[in-house]
Amino acid sequence: MHKTTIAALAASTLLCAGAAMAQQQVDWDKVQIKTTDLGNKTYMLEGQGGNITVAVGTDGIIMVDTQFAPLSEKIKAAIKAISPLPIKYIINTHFHGDHTGGNANFQKDGATVIAQDNIRIRLLAGTTNGTTGNKTQPVSGDAIPKETYIGGVKTIEVGGRKAELHHVYNAHTDGDTWVYFPDANVICTGDVMNNRHRYQQVDFANGGDIRGMIRATNDWLKLANDNTKVVVGHGPLANKASVAEYNAMVKTARERVEKLVNEGKSEAEVVAAKPLADLDKTWADNDQAAANFVKQVYNSFKRS
Repeated sequence: MHKTTIAALAASTLLCAGAAMAQQQVDWDKVQIKTTDLGNKTYMLEGQGGNITVAVGTDGIIMVDTQFAPLSEKIKAAIKAISPLPIKYIINTHFHGDHTGGNANFQKDGATVIAQDNIRIRLLAGTTNGTTGNKTQPVSGDAIPKETYIGGVKTIEVGGRKAELHHVYNAHTDGDTWVYFPDANVICTGDVMNNRHRYQQVDFANGGDIRGMIRATNDWLKLANDNTKVVVGHGPLANKASVAEYNAMVKTARERVEKLVNEGKSEAEVVAAKPLADLDKTWADNDQAAANFVKQVYNSFKRS
């Protein structure tokens, strides 16, 4: 039986999905890939790590995120069960390893990974998580996106399927891309949002900022309708109502913490004040998670 311990990379990337998971051993053989049909030849894949989206065109496939490397063969098999066509483009929503860990395995097969350029920079340099202190080692070669863009909106097309890549600056990280498939009415958020009804990590040491999370969710609320399917970074399929609830939470967190920052409070003083105590009852896994989120929001206003 093949077992492996999630290393520091996973510890940093999975903070948003529950810190306890990062301390566990994962039996990759037991991980199952669940496929959900979103309509119009578009699918959500769930396994271990960030959710994947697959859009099938007439001559190829667009894929969003790659999860962990040990799951690549299972993910490839799940996609082959959907369509025998080749994966032409993969979009990375951000640099964390539970979304980019399989990059090399797919690029070696001929796919091209596309990402906002800060993902390339952070993967090449290695990173440190500002909350946990965990370090992620640099990667190279096929683990690095082959094509990048700087900002704005980039559109790619495969076999009649169009994907719009939107860079949201300084949100979960400084390299976030959210993806919209207009013909399927599907939004892919990456880790700017989860649908676990839990606080989402603001990776402030790597450019994260609560204000970017607000900007992104504002944009989704303008774009979405009651039929929009929202593939979040972690958790089950979401909808416009899910986005609205999450948007209200991040706005409240920003307003309360920013007020204390403007009053000159230190990080320790802001944490001790428990400005999100009412939200913690439903959005925090535990007291430590509640304190960590306050620290992350606080540091959104203290980044150099």
